[in-house]
Amino acid sequence: MFETDVFIAPIIIFMIVVAPLWLILHYRSKKQVSQGLSEHEHRQLLELAQKAEKMAERVETLEALLDQEAPEWRQKV
Repeated sequence: MFETDVFIAPIIIFMIVVAPLWLILHYRSKKQVSQGLSEHEHRQLLELAQKAEKMAERVETLEALLDQEAPEWRQKV
C-alpha cells in the first residue's frame, strides 16, 4: 500500500500543474505556427534575402577578380 502512495503524489502534482501548462503552451505554439509569419519576422526575412543577394554579387565580383588575377584558382580547389 505504501509503495503505491509514493507514486500517487507525483502523478497528482503532474496532472494538476505540469499537464495543463504543457497543453496550453503546446496549443499556443501550434496556433502561432498556423498563423504564419508575423510582421517582424517577415521584415527580417526580407532583410536576410537582400543581404544574401548582396553577398552573391560580392562573390561573383571576387570570382571575376580571381579569374583575371589567377586563372587557375578554380583548379586548385
